[in-house]
Amino acid sequence: MIELRHLTKHFAQRVAVDDLTLSVPRGEIFGLLGHNGAGKSTTIGMMLGQVWPTAGELQICGHDVTTDRRRALTRVGAIFEAPVFYEYLTGWQNLDMLVSYTAPVPPARIREVLDWVGLTGREGSKVRTYSHGMRARLAVAQTLLPNPELLILDEPGNGLDPEGIHEMRHVILRLHRELGLTILLSSHLLTEVEQLCTRIAVMNEGRKVFEGSVAEARGGQGWLRLRVGDFKAAAGLLREEKLIADQRDDRLVALAEGVTSDRLVRRLVEAGMPVFEIADHEETLEDFYLALMKRKPKGSA
Repeated sequence: MIELRHLTKHFAQRVAVDDLTLSVPRGEIFGLLGHNGAGKSTTIGMMLGQVWPTAGELQICGHDVTTDRRRALTRVGAIFEAPVFYEYLTGWQNLDMLVSYTAPVPPARIREVLDWVGLTGREGSKVRTYSHGMRARLAVAQTLLPNPELLILDEPGNGLDPEGIHEMRHVILRLHRELGLTILLSSHLLTEVEQLCTRIAVMNEGRKVFEGSVAEARGGQGWLRLRVGDFKAAAGLLREEKLIADQRDDRLVALAEGVTSDRLVRRLVEAGMPVFEIADHEETLEDFYLALMKRKPKGSA
């Protein structure tokens, strides 16, 4: 559904996206992660034909966005940056007016999408009475009007409270499960990405620094959580005796090849260092992401 090859975007002397190659197959919920300024929104802007690439190839739904934008985006719905609605109009009136700018749809389609996002019964209320969560779901309803095959959602949970985030997650999962939509999701909410996405790509300073499954990202190196009186001293001893291969965050160690955890405990106790806990550490997406952000992309200043 999405194919990016060596996509690059320069703004004067600044490189916003640098040689990005990315593939999103049909039927997947794919997460695009990165800090503010990493290049996510610029990438999405190029996908939607709102930002012109400096170099590279960009295909959406099998069509080149730069040469045939209309066909490429015919079956695409998108939330890009902050969606804006007319506060003094109802939810229904907003949707009806917005589609009149593109391709009008019958009232039955508007009723259908309002039902999909859980706004049936509130379509006649003015948008100024909507909560943040309802506005976010109205934005999703707008993306569904052209009966898309692909949804591109740029920070759909931005500004939502925990209840609104929960509602948005279930809307996205339902659309994927029941309509079979392919969804590209850009988000800062790593716990939501972990629950929604099957594969992710991480950008840092305009470059892709990881692409793979969420399971691969969480697989890590097989870290153990080690709680002792003095972690640095304990890790120093274990490294010296080649019992661990690595250490991290003043609490995690990775065993050397062929070494078992009971050997660590025995050696520390022999050295008079009390061991309060040793256990397998289940890597979260947040752990993986933060560790990845500490590394500089190759070739960066």
